Amino acid sequence: MSQGYTVSPVQRRATGAANTIVMDISPDSSWQPHLENVGVIIHCAGRAHVMSESAVDPITEYRKVNTSGTLQLATQAAEAGVKRFIFISSIKVNGEATEPGQPFTTKVEHPPEDPYGLSKYEAEHGLRLLAEQTGMEVVIIRPPLVYGPGVKANFASLIKLASKGLPLPLGAIENQRSMVFVGNLVDLIINCIRNPNAANKTFLASDDDDLSTTQLLEGLASAMNKPSRLLPIPSSWLLTLTKLLGKPAIGQRLCGNLQLDISDTKTCLGWKPPYSVAEGLKQTVTEASRQK
Repeated sequence: MSQGYTVSPVQRRATGAANTIVMDISPDSSWQPHLENVGVIIHCAGRAHVMSESAVDPITEYRKVNTSGTLQLATQAAEAGVKRFIFISSIKVNGEATEPGQPFTTKVEHPPEDPYGLSKYEAEHGLRLLAEQTGMEVVIIRPPLVYGPGVKANFASLIKLASKGLPLPLGAIENQRSMVFVGNLVDLIINCIRNPNAANKTFLASDDDDLSTTQLLEGLASAMNKPSRLLPIPSSWLLTLTKLLGKPAIGQRLCGNLQLDISDTKTCLGWKPPYSVAEGLKQTVTEASRQK
């Protein structure tokens, strides 16, 4: 079940505290009672991309929340007079990987095949039509992997591996992958709340400092003051091994490229990431160590 949060800035100013309403994001949700005096909505709730899908019909389940649920909220927001709707989409709208030296831009060559990415792609399309029909401003942000305090899944596994200081066969990976520290993403969202240049635009988000898997592990180890013992095993060997083990997707994530070109984001908004990768990694691993 996916949940969304709508906070009225008028209520916040009046009471000194946020008034939070928790509801399902679905095609049938009724948001009207909670949209009065709301000027901007930041919509980041959704059915998350999962590695082990259990649904019989995944695309239908993704569409219920990420597409239909999003458009239900946006339509009611427009009817209520909300001025700007900021939608946190995903770089999976562009695809799963990039060729060396050919980073993703906001242009999408073809609809994604991945059910999660397709549901976000269709939501983006519906929001743009809604903006044309109603005059509500729509801002779309496509982040790659978002890391920071409390990060889960594969990134958390990398932190655990780096913390042990054990020898790992990941010392010769020369790929390039874009990520975004949650503090940088939040700063970008805040910029998009009032920046007039953001209206009806799509932006890519990243730390603007791409890393190889090897560099990421070295950075994590450094942030934890742990030794980095990475063995220089060729990427081709790792890709072959993961294929033989029936896990080619793992090999792609470890060795493949996924780069974003955020030059348009920086130019259009006059924005740059306020946190360096080193600062982001430090905050991430500090929180992870506290939770042990």
